[in-house]
Amino acid sequence: MFAIGLFGDELYQLKPDVFVVDQLSACVPVLRWLYPKRQRTLFYCHFPDQLLAKRNESGLLGMVKNIYRYPFDWFEGWSMNASDQIVVNSKFTRGVARKVFPTLDRDFGVIYPCVDANINETSTKERLWGGDYKILLSINRFERKKDIGLAIRAYTRLSAEEREGTRLILAGGYDPRVAENVEYHQELLEQVESIGLKAATVKTVPTALGVPYDVKVIFLLSVSEAFKIVLLQNASLLLYTPKNEHFGIVPVEAMKYGLPVLASNTGGPLETIVDGRTGWLRDVDKVEEWVYVIRKVLLSFSDVRKADMSNTAKQRVQQNFTKAIMARRFEEEIEKMVTGKRTAFLRRETVIMAIALVGTFGAALLAVVFRTVFRTDPRSTAFIRVDRSEAKMDGFVMPGMGP
Repeated sequence: MFAIGLFGDELYQLKPDVFVVDQLSACVPVLRWLYPKRQRTLFYCHFPDQLLAKRNESGLLGMVKNIYRYPFDWFEGWSMNASDQIVVNSKFTRGVARKVFPTLDRDFGVIYPCVDANINETSTKERLWGGDYKILLSINRFERKKDIGLAIRAYTRLSAEEREGTRLILAGGYDPRVAENVEYHQELLEQVESIGLKAATVKTVPTALGVPYDVKVIFLLSVSEAFKIVLLQNASLLLYTPKNEHFGIVPVEAMKYGLPVLASNTGGPLETIVDGRTGWLRDVDKVEEWVYVIRKVLLSFSDVRKADMSNTAKQRVQQNFTKAIMARRFEEEIEKMVTGKRTAFLRRETVIMAIALVGTFGAALLAVVFRTVFRTDPRSTAFIRVDRSEAKMDGFVMPGMGP
């Protein structure tokens, strides 16, 4: 922000009325100081950044990390407070933010993320593996907090007869440079093989389509957007396993294509999924509840029930999670912010004065230290110089003393 605001003229040419800051609030104070008059700043908080840091270490390491994190945690709340308006991506995130930042005494607006509700009908005719499988689908990054293992545990508790003609597809973001991605994928692969099921890991669509018939679990690493859509169109059920997800866009993407969702009964899914109408919300600690829903969808879900749930899911997306609805909510929050009273914050003049005082004090302190260490008092130096020069004068005899 310093580079854009001080070393370029783009913002001055644009003359913006409102700044929308996404995810990280660090630059909000800078905007307030660079543009202290007319412009307003809206901060879109997806989740408190300090809660994303791992804090499960104990002992001395945990204490050191907490001390290290303290100024960053404080700065996050202080910089958020510089915003004229704060909005969050779900009611769940709003509740968490209020607990984490109790000093932010203001109403957090809620703006749900959106999906493109337009569907290209010509792309819905492609059938995976000839339509021979009922597909259970999981789409998540390969991170332990996503608990993809829950999908495997639930699927493997089905009997061999119940798994006949089915496949579990575990797709998601994977980066071989990230140690956790590599390690967690290997753990999940071993989990499947330890039960005696065949698994395959693929990275391309042709390889995925060529997987042998007897492979029951397929890992799709870094699946493309186009193939993700095909998976959503062909699946029978989406398994969304993360607990306390901030919002969770994948269930909304699934409902867009009429795919029912089985998700954790915590966090964002509580606001996106209607239990029993667009999917199911179940306790992640009760695997049998997940098995029961999976078994019902695979074995006893009638075409009429499936069509009704599919239509309800599509309608819910159209009514709550489209680009137009998100844009309208932004307009409402911006209008409220612009017409309302501006929030109080540390003025630019105060900051400049504080910096000047600190700089003056620092310069004075440095001068004292430097003079003490190197004894550079100009008066004492001149006196010593004169004294020495006089002492070396030829023929000089001190009064009352011999040569």
